[in-house]
Amino acid sequence: MTTYKEIRGTNIEAVASDPSNPVEGQVWYNTTTNVVKGFIVSTGSWATGGNLNTGRRVFTGAGTQTAALTFGGGPDENGVGNVAITEKYNGTAWTEVNDMNTARRYLGGTGTQTAALAAGGLGDSGNVASVELWNGTNWAEVNDLSSVRRGGAMSGTTTAGLNFGSSNPKTGLTELYNGTNWTELNDLNTPRGYLEGCGTSTAALTFGGDDSPRRQTELWNGTNWTTVNSMINEHKTCAGFGTQTAAIVAGGPGSTFGAKTESWNGTNWTEIADIGTSRAYVSGCGTNTSGVIFGGFPVNPPSGVATEEFNAGPATVTFDVS
Repeated sequence: MTTYKEIRGTNIEAVASDPSNPVEGQVWYNTTTNVVKGFIVSTGSWATGGNLNTGRRVFTGAGTQTAALTFGGGPDENGVGNVAITEKYNGTAWTEVNDMNTARRYLGGTGTQTAALAAGGLGDSGNVASVELWNGTNWAEVNDLSSVRRGGAMSGTTTAGLNFGSSNPKTGLTELYNGTNWTELNDLNTPRGYLEGCGTSTAALTFGGDDSPRRQTELWNGTNWTTVNSMINEHKTCAGFGTQTAAIVAGGPGSTFGAKTESWNGTNWTEIADIGTSRAYVSGCGTNTSGVIFGGFPVNPPSGVATEEFNAGPATVTFDVS
């Protein structure tokens, strides 16, 4: 039988307290608690969070796992009935706050819980170009996009925001918001809508969408989009969050509902732990090590209220030596 010393070149160290800066694979015996511990780097797992107050789908979100914002959407399984509902999340529970001025679904969103942008979407009378700014308390209408659209994605902030893609009509249109006005820039290589995006206005990542095979990934450098390695699974109306070099995509594979989750390292996608509730038309926000997804259809509990939290990265674990 191979021993730990033969594998690692040293015996298991006995210490009175856990090391402050352990390395991956390190194992030690804590003489104070009388347990064997080790340090691992997790690829990530999902845990149940607090339910939304109003279930819905095809909406959007902004912020972090413990300070999230969600707005807009359609409340029933058929997407009928646009809403302007806004809710914020504190890592435990959702609280309803002031509504948007224009009810809509299939909209784009970016920013933080206290400073967010909502752009485009499908309103009660068709696609809209309207844009609204959230200041942490209220929504205010600001300058419109250059054209009406729905199903676009966003990245960046309220003073440097990027909007890209559209469905019906399907376009690769990309626009930059400087806090006042929108400027058209170079289009996506593959025109599509119902895609996801993350990152900044000069270093964005977009993936998935409604153009077959729904695995496309593109990088934005502030001037042009470049097609890079595709996702493993099809993703449409999915949740995505992170940065251009470290992102997560979850749910909505292809035209069916799914639980598939993938992690992006700047070069390739890797399949990791599935979300607990299979769904599409879902929204999310956060980082590749600490994110949250919410809503969507179908879900259990019903009506699109389920929230799940994603956590990855280094962790100290206790070994069972019985």
